[in-house]
This record gives sequence, C-alpha cells and structure tokens, in this order.
Amino acid sequence: MAVDYAVIVVYLAGMLGMGWWGMRRAKSKSEFLVAGRRLGPWMYSGTMAAIVLGGASTIGGVGLGYKHGISGAWMVLTIGFGLLALSLLFSARIARLKVYTVSEMLDLRYGGRAGVISGVVMWAYTLMLAVTSTIAYATIFDVLFDVNRTVSIVLGGAIVVAYSTLGGMWSITLTDMVQFVVKTVGVLLLLLPIAVVKAGGWSEMKAELPSDYFAPLGIGGETIFTYVLIYTFGMLIGQDIWQRVFTARSDKVARWGGAAAGTYCLVYALAGAIVGVAAKVLYPNLANPDDAFALIVKDELPMGVRGLVLAAALAAVMSTSSGALIACATVANNDIWSRLRGLTNRAAPEDGHDEVKGNRVFILAMGVAVVVIAIALNDVVEALTVAYNLLVGGLLVPILGGLLWKRGTVQGALAAVVVGGLAVVGLMWTYGILATEPVYYGLLSSLAAYLVVSLLTEPTDAAVLANWRERLAGRGGDDETADGSDGSDDGVDRSPAAKV
Repeated sequence: MAVDYAVIVVYLAGMLGMGWWGMRRAKSKSEFLVAGRRLGPWMYSGTMAAIVLGGASTIGGVGLGYKHGISGAWMVLTIGFGLLALSLLFSARIARLKVYTVSEMLDLRYGGRAGVISGVVMWAYTLMLAVTSTIAYATIFDVLFDVNRTVSIVLGGAIVVAYSTLGGMWSITLTDMVQFVVKTVGVLLLLLPIAVVKAGGWSEMKAELPSDYFAPLGIGGETIFTYVLIYTFGMLIGQDIWQRVFTARSDKVARWGGAAAGTYCLVYALAGAIVGVAAKVLYPNLANPDDAFALIVKDELPMGVRGLVLAAALAAVMSTSSGALIACATVANNDIWSRLRGLTNRAAPEDGHDEVKGNRVFILAMGVAVVVIAIALNDVVEALTVAYNLLVGGLLVPILGGLLWKRGTVQGALAAVVVGGLAVVGLMWTYGILATEPVYYGLLSSLAAYLVVSLLTEPTDAAVLANWRERLAGRGGDDETADGSDGSDDGVDRSPAAKV
C-alpha cells in the first residue's frame, strides 16, 4: 500500500498547492467568485463535469449498478440530461446576465424583493449538498488509512476548505480540472476495463447474472421519473451549477462546453453501472451495495493503480464538495447577509480587496459549519433528498417561469417559493423523507400558485422587463467599474429595475 499512499499524498498536496496559486490570481470579486468569467471550452467542460459527478455519481453509481444492473445508470444519466438541457437551452442567456447568484437573476427578472426568500432556500440546498459530499470522505479515508469517521471528515473537509478559502473559484477551477483528469483515467480508463476482465468478460457477466440486470429500464419507470424530476430539473436551477456557467468567457463556451460535459456524464453513468455489474459477479452477497466500489478497488486492482482509482473517488467527492461550498458561501454573503445589511447600513461599498476578504471569511465560516454538521449527521441519502426536494419544489417554477413566461410576477414567484417549499416539507413529514410524493405534489402546488397569483396581480413593470431584456442580450451588468472595483459590493441593486 506504500505506493498507493504516496499517490494519494501527492494528490492532496497538489490540491493545496493549487489553492495557494489561485490565491495569487483572485484579486477581485469577479476573479474570486466566477474566475473572472474567462474560462475557455476545455477548462470549462472539465470543471463542469467535475462538479456534477461527485461521490454519489461514482461510489453511488457503482452501488446502483450492483443492485439494479445496467439500469442503475439512470441516476447519473438524468444528471447528464439535465446538464445538456441547461447548456443547450438556457446557459447562453444565464451567462449574459453577468450576475453571481440565482437569486440575483430572480431580482432582475421580477424587479427585486424575491432575493432573500429564494436565497434562504438555495442556501439550505447548497449547505446540505456540501454536507453530504463531506460525509463521503469517511468512506474513502477509511479504505485508505483505516481512520475513524470523524477524523476522515475533518481531514478531507480541511483540505477542501483550505484551497477554496485561499483562491476561491480560481483554486476550485484548477483543482477540478485535475480532478476531472484523475477521474477520467482512474474510472474510465483503468477501473472499468479491469473490473470487466476480472469478472470474466461481458459474456461471462451475462451468463452469471439474471437477464433483468441487463434490461435498460429494469430499475422501474417510477424511479426513473423521480430521478428526472430531482436531478434533471435540479441541474437546471442549482446555484453550484449556475456559478460554473458564470465562469464561461462566452455564450458559445457555455453552450457547447456544457454540452460536452453533459455527454461525458452519460459515458460516466454507463461506466459506473457496468463496474457495479462486474462487482455483483465478484461479490454476489454484499449487504450494502455502496461497498462494491471500495471492495473491487481494494481487492482487484494492482498496487499503484489502486491508489490512482482511490484518488479518482476522492477527486469526485472533492469537486462536488468544493463547488457546493463556494456556492453556499456566495449565497450566504450576497443573497442573505449583504441584503440584510443593506436594509440597515447604507455605507459606501467596500473596495474589491475587502470584498474578496469578505467572501473568504464566508467560505471559511460555511466550511467549518459543513464539517461540524457532517460529523453530527448520519443519513446521507435523507439529507440529500431533503435538499433536492426543497430546491425543485420551491425554486424550479419561479426560475424557469421567469426565463420562459413574461407574465410571471414577483408575487407569483414568492407564492411559488413559499407554497412549494411548505408543501414539500409537509408532505415529507406525512409520507416520509424518501417518498416520491413530496416532490411530485410540491412541484404541482408551486406551479399552481405561480400561475394563479401571477394572473391575479399586476404585470411586471415595463421598465423592469426592458432592463431584463437588455441584460439577456448581454448589455449591462459588467462586473468591474473603470477603477477595477465591483459596483455591487454592498449587495444593493442599483440597476434601473431596482429604482422602479
């Protein structure tokens, strides 16, 4: 195992080194939060794929393949479909808005007043996403170093918090690009073919397992539909995903770079499911399907390769964790704290250096909170389900409605967030957290509230819609003023829409 340990240690040291390098690049709010909106197609595609393919897609994807066969790929496939839809249908318009958060987009579209409530919902989602990603360190470090759960979470969390706090999105982008390469080599080029060979090849796998393991829809239509609602739609509206869209240097990069990342997700989904099927042949009686990944890596891979594949799993977890962490901190600072502070403090905006420092403080604070919650929390699946149910049930309708329906109003948007969010919480209490009914009925109630209230209230002011169309066209919303400072550092919207 000495060689495997060396591979992991070098990898982790490299993550910290890139955090230090990123700190030297992040000199303004735009650089720190969205990498200066300057990523080209290769880096954009790699980092986008890295953030959406986390521990659930890697370890969980193999586990679903172990349990359901090829159809276990559907969870990750729906993630890929969501990323493709976001990239091809909406990403160009989102990138042209030149905002930092989803809630800022809602304020632009509806004329203010929607940001704080939607920000709280988005903050809860990103916080729980970061927590569940952090918990996954326990599984990987247990295999690597045989250390207890708390130490694993603190060790992995400390590394992610350190490089994220130092360099913000620049550090996360650089580390995600490395993580993308490591995952591609470790999972697609090494683990997949080795697992299939160890299981005796494709024909032997088909001979050993029931035919339903190779049925494309074997997991069940209802489960697939639920995945679409939660993950495909979740990809369309998550702050962690949108914040990556904001890093693209052009509409073309956002559209086609994202489409490439979505296609990569489809390949990754099938690879994970096939590895799970191979694990079923090798270990037919596992009590916990999620153990399949760690076992096949530990028992079947040669020394050195094993270390690289475990580094790939670690990369998957770290990329999602760091992306969720900076999204959580950005929402907490820009959508909640800055807006609440703006209600009582009309002081002059801080300079760019202070704004970067303030965002660093929020990443550090949110990172500590994430580690503490991860140590206290046991059920990862329930926490992630709560997060996605709130996100889809509360925010999907007002966000997509704002992009697609000009008759939607701020009152309708707020009603959709409140009614959908409360419906999801109430239905989870009634049916259980893991039930499918909460997201179904929560989404329908949110849609009904949005349509009815919007039609019963005055249309959005023409000046607000005019400003919205200007921003969608890419006019206005520049990140930096002539002197290099950010013109919205105090969190107060000074656009024409805010003055109406």
